[in-house]
Amino acid sequence: MNTPRTPLVVVGDALLDHDLCGRAERLAPDAPVPVVHGARRSSRPGGAALAACLAAADGRPVTLVTALGDDGSSGVLRDLLAGRVDLVELPLDGELSSKTRVLAGDRPLLRLDDGDGRARGATRTAAAAVRAADAVLVADYGRGTAEVLSEALAGAAARVPVVWDPHVRGGAPVPGVRLATPSAPEARALTGRLDGDPGAEPGDGGVLRTAARDAGALARAWRAHAVAVTLGERGALLSYGENPLLVPAPATAAGDPCGAGDRFAASAAGLLADGALTEAAVQAAVHAATRYVAEGGARAVAVPEAPDTPPERPAGEDPAAGARRTAARVRAAGGTVVAAGGCFDLLHAGHVALLQAARRAGDCLIVCVNSDDSVRRRKGGGRPLVPAADRVRVLTALECVDAVAVFDEDTPERVLGELRPHIWAKGGDYARTRLPEQPLVESWGGQVLLLPYLDGRSTTGLARRAALAPARTAGPAR
Repeated sequence: MNTPRTPLVVVGDALLDHDLCGRAERLAPDAPVPVVHGARRSSRPGGAALAACLAAADGRPVTLVTALGDDGSSGVLRDLLAGRVDLVELPLDGELSSKTRVLAGDRPLLRLDDGDGRARGATRTAAAAVRAADAVLVADYGRGTAEVLSEALAGAAARVPVVWDPHVRGGAPVPGVRLATPSAPEARALTGRLDGDPGAEPGDGGVLRTAARDAGALARAWRAHAVAVTLGERGALLSYGENPLLVPAPATAAGDPCGAGDRFAASAAGLLADGALTEAAVQAAVHAATRYVAEGGARAVAVPEAPDTPPERPAGEDPAAGARRTAARVRAAGGTVVAAGGCFDLLHAGHVALLQAARRAGDCLIVCVNSDDSVRRRKGGGRPLVPAADRVRVLTALECVDAVAVFDEDTPERVLGELRPHIWAKGGDYARTRLPEQPLVESWGGQVLLLPYLDGRSTTGLARRAALAPARTAGPAR
């Protein structure tokens, strides 16, 4: 029986984030800049809202105290948060801050920032939520929420675990926080501010020595129980003011690091709320942040905007959009995403056995299906026998299938790059074959898993037997 997790109150500045992700294969003829094409747009909670969603994905009740207004971005963010966290709103002056990243694959090319809204002031409801909290995470992005609630936060730090994720544009944590979690560049800038030199350069002796000095200085100046300076792929350096402890990352994760600091802080805050010791919480938070980056980072909690539905797909939602949401939900909850692919023209017992086995390997199964054009290129002009819309409908009806994504290319690398499954399941008949998508799946730590395939079952064989079967003469109606 699982022990209920301690509720967490997240206080901080919510943002709205957008990604435009496509491919960049050439430079523009009129300027030396990349040309991004095939871009897909997605939106997600950012800032304190991302930290709150990540904490909620760990299976704990989360209340987010943040400033929202009447602007369009605030409205979009409310919709994205609905059903994920309980929301306690502060009034917002101006428009909610949002940022849009333009990416080629996982590489950011450009960021556009809009909105400069700030929290106008505290409310009784917000202060009461902080005072009643069992544990608090402050995700300070320098837009005033922590500042207007500083009195309530100081009271909370005196009685419950408070984790403070600072920002160079924000104020110092209230005295007595259990753990502060600046990144190495933030720690350097914040220490420079203590020294009266906000532009201070890293000290002699390398990154670790500099981080150790900064962590100790900040712990003493802030009167924090501990400071953990996050070091990206190196892990984190934990200091109580004197000799630091290096907590190394379990592996080097290749991927988008956006939001890794929020994942670290949310994990540490939740574990401290549940009674973990600080060192254990920091170690687990390093592991959580590493896995977060490896599994797609912030885009794992994004909601893609569905493109126009192609004629061959069912009316309503684009199936691929639903598949991406399914993968994001399962991944955010720490589950295993399994994907399998094929034409699935004339679904037969061999297909069903493979899909059932694939589903048992993880926590969800997403089936990647060749479009009609893709099937024709692979199988010839007489195929598919069943159009994609019907194939999707039949697959979706199977109990073992959680979602379906249709792809137009000859091989499924693009859709796999969007889903980033932990397991790519194929039939055992591929045992002696190097799959073209295998290097891609392995690039984010995924694996190709071969499963038993029932011999003698194939769509081609079924179609041939059907064509050769003698025609039956219809008898009189009865």
